[in-house]
Amino acid sequence: MSTSETPSFVRLRVEMVLEISDADALTGTALESIAADFTADGASADESAEERTHAEETVREDGAEALASLIDPFDLISQVPGVELAQASWSSETIDYDPDAEDWAAGEDGDEEYYGIEDNETDDEEGGGKAER
Repeated sequence: MSTSETPSFVRLRVEMVLEISDADALTGTALESIAADFTADGASADESAEERTHAEETVREDGAEALASLIDPFDLISQVPGVELAQASWSSETIDYDPDAEDWAAGEDGDEEYYGIEDNETDDEEGGGKAER
C-alpha cells in the first residue's frame, strides 16, 4: 500500500434498523443529553431556552428523533486511526419493519438517489469499488 500526498475520501454508508425496547429510557437519556448540551452552550439565555424547549418537545414526541439526537457520527470513527470526519449527516425515522418479509432489504429505497450518488462511471476506474458489510 502506498502513501499518497492527496487526501482520499471515502463515503461510508451504514443503515441500521433498531428496535426501541424502552422508549422512556431512550427519551430520558435524550433529555439529559439536551440539558447537558444547553448548559454548556454559550448562546443567549432567551435563544437557548427556546431552542432547548423545541429540542425537548421533539424528542418527547418521537422516539426516532430521540435516537437521532443521541447519535454522533464522530463517536463512530473517533477511535479509528488515520481518519478524520470531513462531513456527516444522518437521520432516523420510524418504519414498518418485518424481517421475515421477502420484499424488505436494507438500501432498496433508491439508495443511489438517497445518498446523492451520481453514476459517473469513474468508481471502478479510480479503485473506488463498493464494499458492503
